[in-house]
Parts: sequence; C-alpha cells; structure tokens
Amino acid sequence: MKIVVASDHAGFQLKEAVKAFLTSQGYEPVDFGTTSEDSVDYPDYGIPAAEAVARGAGARGVFVCGSGIGMSILANKIPGIRAALCTTVKMAEFSRSHNDANVLVLGERIVDKDSALEIVKVWLSTPFEGGRHKRRIEKITAYEGGQSAYPPSPQSERSVIC
Repeated sequence: MKIVVASDHAGFQLKEAVKAFLTSQGYEPVDFGTTSEDSVDYPDYGIPAAEAVARGAGARGVFVCGSGIGMSILANKIPGIRAALCTTVKMAEFSRSHNDANVLVLGERIVDKDSALEIVKVWLSTPFEGGRHKRRIEKITAYEGGQSAYPPSPQSERSVIC
C-alpha cells in the first residue's frame, strides 16, 4: 500500500522516521518533501501531497509540521480529504473508525517520536466502522460536491448597508 508523506522543515525529522517505520511495516512511502530542515512553506509540500491522496496516488497520507495545525488546515481544504490531527493513540483510532480519515497529521514539536510512530501504527491498522458513521461521511462528501441539503446561513446572505 502506498502512503503519501509530506512535511515542512519543522516536521522533517519525524517525517523521515515515519518513512522508515512505514517501510519496515511493508508500506511504500511516497515522499512529497521537504528534503531537509531548511526553512520552507508547508503549503508547498502539503497541497500537492493532499491532492495526490485525493486522486488516489496513495491510499492514505501522513503529513507533519511543527504543530500539525498548518498541515491539518491545508489538507482539509482539498475536496476528498479528511485529515485528522492526532496527538494520542485514541484520537488516531477514532479518526479512522468513526471519521474514515485518509490523512493523519502529526506535530513534531508536540508528539515525541515513539508516541508518533505508535499513533501511525494504530491509525493504519484501524478499519472504518461504517454504519451510522458512513452516513455522516456521505453528508460531508455531498457538501464538498455542492449538493448541500443545508440552508444558507444568515451571514452568507447578508447585504451591504450603504
């Protein structure tokens, strides 16, 4: 199974550890960079990586930045991506079993390496439960496709008063 990986400079060391772990577990990491700890902008690596997951170039993705927040925000802008920033094994388990997350996001400055690798292990091995959770994912997918069943919010119809 191909797993897309990406990081910025602040997540580079953990991304490299994740790549080695994935390889040791029989996965094929597809590295979208970065390639060093030299300062870079996380969207330059995270957006192409998330687009690759969305189009099926990898079954799932693991993205890393300093806090995990930036990569999480940008990944969730890509239609078809359900990125989960996880700091515990339980979060990783629920992100898969309840939310069918296809991108795991980690913060190198937040989670130590051993904990992060355990999170990756649990995240990759936890199946999606389906059932009532499937209905919720289908609502998100419909919304992304412009098929929202929800009425516009009052803020979206606000007129400008001159």
